[in-house]
Amino acid sequence: MKKQLVLGLLAAFSASPALAALKPGDAAPDFTAEGSLGGKPFTFHLKDALKKGPVVVYFYPSAYTGGCDLEAHTFAEQSDKFASAGATIIGVSADNLDRLKVFSADPNFCAGKFPIASDADTKIAQSYALNVGAARDDAKDVRGELIGHAFIERVTYVIGKNGKILATLSSKDDKLTPDQHVSKSLEIVTAAK
Repeated sequence: MKKQLVLGLLAAFSASPALAALKPGDAAPDFTAEGSLGGKPFTFHLKDALKKGPVVVYFYPSAYTGGCDLEAHTFAEQSDKFASAGATIIGVSADNLDRLKVFSADPNFCAGKFPIASDADTKIAQSYALNVGAARDDAKDVRGELIGHAFIERVTYVIGKNGKILATLSSKDDKLTPDQHVSKSLEIVTAAK
């Protein structure tokens, strides 16, 4: 079943036109998104978060899929270190708010340590020049539930307090594993402190 999910995700991305993710030095597009923090409704405003310090915006394909689960769990484990560096974390996927509510509170994943936001129409991902794979009717998560939404490619942006992108971390281009997105982001925000 996991092999089918991986093949489905790969097929979805290979069917997408190639885009070039934003690069360091580019202005990060501002956005506001509805999401969840610890199972509760949450509204994220990039502009407001940047007033406090750097922001790590990590895009991921879907909650309750192998790599995304690992990434969320690792961000949760390291969230105190990000906070010590003055950084805010926000995860963004095309998951709907109901899925995010459960995932954000799940102690095995986000554990209520940071917010995750819904980009159901993928407009935020598109503003960040990310590839979006078409929704597949047969794609299921690790719980066996249908996913039912588009897949945004896994890319993490570290955005400086000035609103400029400090780093773009990509699983595809940089060959980073989901947990390496976390460690590299932490290195960058700690160095920028």
